[in-house]
Amino acid sequence: MEDNLRLLRPLFRGFPFVVLAMVMAVLAAKKYLSYVTPMYESTAKLKLADIHEGVHNSNLFKDFDVFTTSNKIAAEIEVLKSRILIQKALDSLDFDVEIYRKGKIRTVELYHESPFSISYQFRDESLMDRDFVLEVLSKTRFQIKLPGYNQVLMGEFGRPLTIQNSTILIQLNGQRLLEKPETKLVDTFIIRFLSRQKLIDKISKDLDVIPVDKDVAVIRIGFKSSVPEKAARLVNQLAKSYIQDYIESKFKTAETTVQFLNGQIESVAGNLSKSESDIVKYRDDRNIVNLRQETETDLRQISQLKIQQTNVKMSLQAIQDLDNYIQAGKENFFELAPNFEAFTDLLSTEIIKNIKKLQAEKKDLLLQYTPQEEKVMVVDRKLDDLKSYLIESIRNTRKNLEIKDKRLNDDILEAERSFIGIPEKEKMLTILNREFDRYQKSYNFLTEKKIEAEIARSAKIAFHRVIAPAYAAKDPVSPNRVVIVIVAAILALIGSILIIYGIHAAKAKVNDLYTIEKNSGIPVSAITPKLGSEKEVQNHFLKLANQLTIKSLLPQNKVIVFSSFGGSEGRNFHLRSLANALRLQGKRTLVIRVGEEERVESDFITLNPETSKTRSATDLKNWLEEKVQSYQHILNDNENLKGETIGLILMSLASVNFLVLDSRRTSIRSLSKVELLCEEFKLPNVNFILNRAGYQPSLLTPFRFILQKIRP
Repeated sequence: MEDNLRLLRPLFRGFPFVVLAMVMAVLAAKKYLSYVTPMYESTAKLKLADIHEGVHNSNLFKDFDVFTTSNKIAAEIEVLKSRILIQKALDSLDFDVEIYRKGKIRTVELYHESPFSISYQFRDESLMDRDFVLEVLSKTRFQIKLPGYNQVLMGEFGRPLTIQNSTILIQLNGQRLLEKPETKLVDTFIIRFLSRQKLIDKISKDLDVIPVDKDVAVIRIGFKSSVPEKAARLVNQLAKSYIQDYIESKFKTAETTVQFLNGQIESVAGNLSKSESDIVKYRDDRNIVNLRQETETDLRQISQLKIQQTNVKMSLQAIQDLDNYIQAGKENFFELAPNFEAFTDLLSTEIIKNIKKLQAEKKDLLLQYTPQEEKVMVVDRKLDDLKSYLIESIRNTRKNLEIKDKRLNDDILEAERSFIGIPEKEKMLTILNREFDRYQKSYNFLTEKKIEAEIARSAKIAFHRVIAPAYAAKDPVSPNRVVIVIVAAILALIGSILIIYGIHAAKAKVNDLYTIEKNSGIPVSAITPKLGSEKEVQNHFLKLANQLTIKSLLPQNKVIVFSSFGGSEGRNFHLRSLANALRLQGKRTLVIRVGEEERVESDFITLNPETSKTRSATDLKNWLEEKVQSYQHILNDNENLKGETIGLILMSLASVNFLVLDSRRTSIRSLSKVELLCEEFKLPNVNFILNRAGYQPSLLTPFRFILQKIRP
């Protein structure tokens, strides 16, 4: 706790300076704020369109922006900050001319608060971006000073003024003067005609475009200006120009796309028509109606012919076997048993039945008649006729079946000839149809895109929305008065504290007991606080005399030397006050003082250091021993150690040496000097006395003393 208080003592002492510094800093900050030009900021929020979504529940606009690239928030921010978009916004604003009212300290931009309006037409670009000093002389006349020239031109309100092939027309703002008649007209103004390049650079410096959130397609547009109306108008116009530029860009893109698609559709339509003609011509040349159906019909016909041929072959095979069978058994014909089931010949079967019937009848006749009998012979002739007819019938049937087989074979070959070239036809038709399909799909796609492009061209709307328009700010954003005042006070506080501790460290005085003990091994025998009244002084030194006596630092019949590095450190005060305390205790005390004039009085002797130089240390010792016999205590008020005439001799002859240190005047370096002197000159029994211990006077105290000295 004591250490903390010791560290804070310089601050307590310099507290008035801290308060004064803070008050002056606050006053200076307020004075600065009264002259600085305030800046106002207006902001607007712009919601970007989502290209994947259009108007709610509207499929017509689902792919509305099909021809634009994907909206990236970072890209749109760069578009908003681009010089092209700023220039489009400036085309709708009257920021090209700046009018300032010139004051002694601050120049204020007027904008629409100006009592006059200006229009100009410059042919000389050197007049741009320069300050014209306009001094209004009366309600009708004014004078204007050209920038960079010593020429002054006189003019009248409402009449054009020609300057270097350029024209300036200044007219009174009658409406403004009527609304606010207190507006000062006769004054000095500064007019600045800004080039578009300079104006864009100036706006870009104070324009701030940032996303509200990285995942939200909302952009915040902010602009700072000394005129609140200009800040709000620029932000709103920039958002409006951005949306208008988006619509124009979309319209131009759609218009270009429609024109391109019209040309492509016309070209594809011609190719599609040619492809259709090629297919028709090929079908006509190849007599193709429906290749697939025709192929299926021919295949079905061939299949039927082959089935017929198979049947004919089966019948032919059967008749051939029957013919071979009859020819092989021709001699015993009536004993044969031919089978006509293979070709189902009903007539031959009936003939066989008749033959068998005649054979049975012949057998019956032979039972009654002889073979030569007419009836028997008639039956034989009938059998021969049937035999011949049957053999001839089988032969003719065979020939007929062979002819049918040959004809069917020829028909099949003829039908199969129709399949020659079909793969080539199918290949060509596939190629022609594929070409036709390609052109048809391209035509349909281009037609659909043309419709979409025409919709985009016709619908002059944008899904970008200004969700929070900008308004003219009432309170400035900079300078922040509260922050500046607080910062000034804090800086003054910190600076004053640093100055206080810096001065404290630079002075490097023995402020307290801790500092002395830290920097020196010589003991501190007495500590004297800052004393006020004579009563306090008397009580303190009576107490101190007793303490020193107990410590054996006030031996009787001994010489005690009080020394210091300067005369203002309290050496004389301590010696004189201690001598008075000893006398009050009834002790005879002699005070020896080293001064300019030698003087001998009762209980007081003054030694001149110049004349004492001729005395040797032995003479001084004998002289002091002689005085000791008459006094109980001899207190020697030594000269400043800086003089070093007889001071060191007196200290070497003393029994006790008291070196008085003042907490406000003695430097820390003096402690090391004392130790060097003690070591070099073998000074006996050296002790420190700390004067004004714990004394932390106010910084105003020195000024009060100075005023007291100045006051008559």
